Amino acid sequence: MADFSIVFWYWWVLAIGFLVIEMLMSGFFFLWMSAAALCTGLLVWLMPTASMDMQVFVFSLLSILAIGTWKVFAKHTTISSDKPLLNKRGAQYVGRVFNLYEAIENGQGKIKVDDSIWKVQGEDCALGTKVKVIAVNGTVFAVIVVE
Repeated sequence: MADFSIVFWYWWVLAIGFLVIEMLMSGFFFLWMSAAALCTGLLVWLMPTASMDMQVFVFSLLSILAIGTWKVFAKHTTISSDKPLLNKRGAQYVGRVFNLYEAIENGQGKIKVDDSIWKVQGEDCALGTKVKVIAVNGTVFAVIVVE
């Protein structure tokens, strides 16, 4: 077992293995370990006499640096969208005016939005009154009466 040495292409096979794992699991974690294994394989190809300890150290160091750099970069990079409220359905209705579908009594009522019925909270008012959505509290809209 003492004569065992890692050949450069072992590192490249490990890099491909990490890429396959990355494709199966998202998160960009194994991608950077794959890059570190690829670079370590390149180093071993250029310096075939590199000891196993040095190879593992280089792989570990490159993995930590690559993952750490990615975490810092991803933290400071925000993804902007032309539709920021796409997955926030209730927030899309803030500022819009609707007719009451069910009168607000004791602070509770309902409005019809497209094909959905939403609960509302606000001051008591009659059926058909125009109300404006001012906030969303979970699945309940806070509304005010529009004159």
